[in-house]
Amino acid sequence: MRRLEFTNIKCTALDRKFVDFQECYLKAANRTYKYISINAVLHQKPITQFKVNFALYKRSNGLQPINYNTTMDGCKVFDNEKNPVNTFLFGLFKTYSNINHTCPYNHDLIVEKLPTTFVLQQFSTFLPFPSGDYVFSSNWITHGGNRANVRVHATLD
Repeated sequence: MRRLEFTNIKCTALDRKFVDFQECYLKAANRTYKYISINAVLHQKPITQFKVNFALYKRSNGLQPINYNTTMDGCKVFDNEKNPVNTFLFGLFKTYSNINHTCPYNHDLIVEKLPTTFVLQQFSTFLPFPSGDYVFSSNWITHGGNRANVRVHATLD
């Protein structure tokens, strides 16, 4: 049976006048239930346009078979779910988040108790990912500037 384990999370506010992180943590409720929670406090609302740069990397000493990097319009991703990669990337957290509608965003951005079991299920339905250590990095860009970076490290067995 496949197993996914979150090993680290780091949220970095690159423009504290725009955003700050009230919460950004990984919690192990018990041996089998780990989850991530993030609360990004927005200081300049409403958000009427933003882009997200998602990158998925597989750690290794040699060739990196998984190295994916894409930038998408965050306001349009829910209007146009025809791109399977964009749907997959937002689907990793959409169910556990209030980032699940089109613009404008007049509220802080929250990912609440995103469990490893849900993320593993999403990975399993998209592609057969090989076992290994992964880094999922996201840059949140608005008004021409990179405002925040969120990196999640995980191990897939």
